[in-house]
Amino acid sequence: MEQKKTTGHSLTLCDREKLTLTGVTDVGAFNEEEITVITDFGELTVKGELLHVEALDLECGSMQITGKVTALLYTQHREGGGLFGRLFHGEGAMGLFPIGTGAILLL
Repeated sequence: MEQKKTTGHSLTLCDREKLTLTGVTDVGAFNEEEITVITDFGELTVKGELLHVEALDLECGSMQITGKVTALLYTQHREGGGLFGRLFHGEGAMGLFPIGTGAILLL
């Protein structure tokens, strides 16, 4: 079996308007309110307003998003997982961090 090489993952959020990511392996879905990014360390959902993918380089694993970022949510990436699997098995969501509200919701 081929062993998957991890390259590390980081994110930098500047003024809640410019998000720079490294360690990106794929983009699951995106629209102006939500972008799903796949990394070796889990799935990252970026929520906000007027979100736009400014740059994406999957060979280098880098991505840049602009817009108003309101929340970042990490979940464990599982093939064929889905909502019911996470609900009944109690795994998946690692944390939701609403930005600017001071509240933290851990699932």
